[in-house]
This record gives sequence, C-alpha cells and structure tokens, in this order.
Amino acid sequence: MGDYLKALELCEKSNQIAERTPPANHPGLATSYNNIGLLYHHMGDYSKALEFCEKSHQIREKILLPNHPDLAISYNNIGVVYRNMGDYSKAFEFCEKSYQIAERALSSNHPSLATSYNNIGEVYRDMGDYSKALEFYEKSHQIKEKALPPNHPALAIAYNNIGLVYNHMGDYSKALEFLEKSTKVFEISLPPNHPSLATSYNNIGDSYRNMGDYSKALEFHEKSHQILERALPLNHPDLATSYNNIGVVYNHMGDYSKALEFHEKSHQIKEKALPPNHPGLAISYNNIGLVYNHMGDYSKALEFLEKSTKVFEISLPPNHPDLAASYNNIGLVYKSIGNYWKALSFLGRALVVRQKSLAATHP
Repeated sequence: MGDYLKALELCEKSNQIAERTPPANHPGLATSYNNIGLLYHHMGDYSKALEFCEKSHQIREKILLPNHPDLAISYNNIGVVYRNMGDYSKAFEFCEKSYQIAERALSSNHPSLATSYNNIGEVYRDMGDYSKALEFYEKSHQIKEKALPPNHPALAIAYNNIGLVYNHMGDYSKALEFLEKSTKVFEISLPPNHPSLATSYNNIGDSYRNMGDYSKALEFHEKSHQILERALPLNHPDLATSYNNIGVVYNHMGDYSKALEFHEKSHQIKEKALPPNHPGLAISYNNIGLVYNHMGDYSKALEFLEKSTKVFEISLPPNHPDLAASYNNIGLVYKSIGNYWKALSFLGRALVVRQKSLAATHP
C-alpha cells in the first residue's frame, strides 16, 4: 500500500508541474493523467481512476491520429476500469475500440496487441462466454510466448487467465496446470508480497476448492490473503474477494460461523467500494444467503439470495452461469421449506440458463 501512495504522490507532483506548463493539450499532460488514473485503479478507487483516464483520453483524442497506438492504450485503460466497476457492456465497447486500433497499428506479434486480446478475453469471461474468452486468451498467449522472455510476468498473466477459464468450464485439472505455471513465473519474477502473486495463490485455491480439497484450498487462500492485507488499502475490492473466498471454503468445511464472519467482512468492503449493482456485491449476498441456508435460517437465506438475484438480473447477460446458480440456490431454499412449486420454478429457470451457457460435460 505504501508503494502505491508514494507513487501517487510523485505522479501528482509531476501532474501539477505539467498543468502549469502550457499548452493544455500537451502529450505529457495526457501521460500524467493516465499514470495517476492507473495508480487509482491499482488502489481500487475506480471512480477516481475513470476520471483521470478520461482526462488523458480527451487530450489524446485531440492531438493524435485516430489509429495511434497511444489512443488504443487510452481506450484499453478506460475499458479495464469499467470492467472492474462491473459495467461489462461499456468495458467491451472500449476494449474493442482499443483492439481495432492495435490490430491496424501494430505488428502481429506486438505485446500491446497481446494485452488487447487479453482484455477482451477478460470481458467475455466476466459475461460468462467462456469459449470466446478462451479464444482471445490463447491469441494473447501465442503472442506473449514469441515476444517475451519465459519468466516475464505478462506470460504468467496469460497462463493465469487461461487457467481461470478452464476453471469456469469445469476442467479443474487443466485449470490447475495453467495456474501452477503462472505461479512459478510470478514467484521467479515478482517480489514475494506482490498482489499478482496473491491473485495466483487465490486462483489455485479456487481450483482446489472446486476439486473438493478444502484444506489445500484454505492453505492457498490464506497465503493470498496475507499478501493482500500487507499490500492493499483496507477497502480494496481484491481484499473483499479474498475474505469471500476464505468464507466459501469454511462454508464447504461446515464451519458456518467462520464462513459468515469472512463473508460479512467481504460484504462490508464491497458496500463501500463498489456501485450498488456490481456483480461482486451480488456474489456477496449470494454467499451470505448460502451460509444462512446451511444454518437452517431459511428466511434470512431467502432475503440475501433474492437480493443477489436482483443485482445479477440487472448486471449480467440473461444466460450467465452466475444467474443460473442464483436461481438454483433460491430453488433449493424453497425446497427446504416445503414450497415445491416455487422450488421447481427456480430450479427450472436455472436448468434453462445452464443448458444454454455450459458445455454438456460441465460438472
């Protein structure tokens, strides 16, 4: 956290000098705004990040040719911020603009083109289109393998993202294979307290959880959490995700009081850090609802699961797997309280979405 604050302080000093130096549309000022935006993004302050990335973009639009690579970077950065704010349609719009420029302006093996492919893959993954996500992640990976040294962190990101898609697609052994490759590269190339290494440990934890190895899952999630607590601000969304994932493992292990404790910590951060219709907030409501269901408090369970579904219905495409899971969870609560018609209605909705969105072999 200290490193980000120090960097932000230096960037703001640089920006103050640039703002006092005419002209107002100088490329250096655009760079300065961009760098401050990226730092706010790393710190989890997405509204501030968007403000500065848009200032940078406005200058670049005035002074650069429409196919200039820096304009692609500008579109990309705005797209990534929208993605983290949960606005996937806006994210896709800006990432696609970036990708169109990068394809025209750069050589076919340029690392920036790989970044562009990667970020479109990210949005497809968030929208639940895993085959499209994999297609773009693999394009990104092919460029990075040719263009970068074998222990470059960007190559680790490529392995990580391919692993995440395999995890979503239910191929957990493939997921683990790529996530472990990612972790090996990060461990060689990054300091031991780097947030990207924490992300890598977290994702391995998710794979072990999906495979039913909860002690291994907890081990990796706690490794991740220890790094994030030292590296990030207390209200950073990534720290909320970490609390959430530890809570999910405790829920699977049957320690419901521990699970609730971690899910509530996660929820408190998300309520402060995210917009009210962000999918991350829906995940939080969902997981608290699941714990109450296991504890036999069905009215509380239903209250939180219905909140989750409302947010998912607003923020996700209608065939997203997370929406199916949400319908399914409400159906199971209605089954537990003996309301079988309601249960059948929600379980049927879940099945329809899953038949459209998942492969026939998905667990």
